[in-house]
Amino acid sequence: MRERSAHPYRDTDVIDSRAPRVNQAVIGSLALVAVVTGTEWILPVLAAQLAIGLTFGRQYCLPCLFYFEVIQPRFGEGSLEDSRPPRFANVVGVVFLTAASVALYAGAETLGWVLGGTVAALALLAATTGLCLGCEMYLLWVRLRHLAPSRLDPHEVGLRGDGVTILEFASRYCLACQQWERVLDEERLPWVKLDVGERPDLVRRYRIAHTPQLLAVTSAGDVIERVEGEPRAESVRALRELVSA
Repeated sequence: MRERSAHPYRDTDVIDSRAPRVNQAVIGSLALVAVVTGTEWILPVLAAQLAIGLTFGRQYCLPCLFYFEVIQPRFGEGSLEDSRPPRFANVVGVVFLTAASVALYAGAETLGWVLGGTVAALALLAATTGLCLGCEMYLLWVRLRHLAPSRLDPHEVGLRGDGVTILEFASRYCLACQQWERVLDEERLPWVKLDVGERPDLVRRYRIAHTPQLLAVTSAGDVIERVEGEPRAESVRALRELVSA
């Protein structure tokens, strides 16, 4: 077995990015079989499987277990990502599959099969293209709740000195976070790292939805810029200009 950088069942703040796609492929395929063949019992079983995995952990999610115990040891660990967006997508899947099951057993067959077909289509879309609409719903939801705070407590987050400081909310094994840290050092920009696993209080208070999340913060704690995702030339340039202003 190739060495893993994150334990699949203990390091639950991150997940191998290929694991959700395997889960989506299984859920989508079985939901499609249910819709095509009219096999009603498949949908509540899928809902129960997702709910059990969400409640008790990945080791109780059969597609996840298959990925981590069979596929990952043979092909190695993929890139790691924040686990919250795909987890939210699974919650959406439980809701849709449960609603479809209730509709079918209540006699509203058209509604039930439409909901089941929606799950099949969205899950297979995510599995084949990487476009996870449930994950995008999560990111939109937290943005609508004002994800980026307008002001921070400078002492609480460890800001030092005058001027603008780059505050990086990072997580373990986050490759994009590591890339940012190298860029910030190379650019000689003042920055402070906050590990979201070590400071869940700040994650909740400042509603940090995913990592990396970089905030350009004044010495008074005012947030003047937010950057997400991997380093890009334009985002690096923007941070450099803010710090030098």
